[in-house]
Amino acid sequence: MAEKYRVTLTAEERDELIRMTTTGKAAAAKLRHARILLKADASTLGPDCTDKEIATACEVSLPTIARVRKTFVEQGLTVAVERKRPTGRQYRKLDGVQEAQLIAVSCSVRPRGQARWTLKLLADRLVQLEVVEAVSAETVRRTLKKTTSSRG
Repeated sequence: MAEKYRVTLTAEERDELIRMTTTGKAAAAKLRHARILLKADASTLGPDCTDKEIATACEVSLPTIARVRKTFVEQGLTVAVERKRPTGRQYRKLDGVQEAQLIAVSCSVRPRGQARWTLKLLADRLVQLEVVEAVSAETVRRTLKKTTSSRG
């Protein structure tokens, strides 16, 4: 793996990484990636350590080292050092109208033969009323937890 993604830093990149690690004014993950790149540097100024040596020195796993090497070679210094941004947004399962219908159902008379509404019963009832195509009991729980309405 080390030969496939050989890290060769320019003098400017090396100086930037050294400055970053010596000032200590960055996120821990950013500093860790900078130290990995400095140890992996195969230029004339770098130590060109093996992945096992880097893992021991930086106290990181071998896959982390491989990932940082690969990112540096394919995408450059900035991407290799910066932390990853979240991949996607979490979308709401129920919109405002559907939440209102859920609350209305939960406040209605309980089903015959039941002591109270359960999360599973509420989820099934929303599907039965065609409010949603499918919904989990956990989504019902989270939605009801957000509300301040009293069912009593």
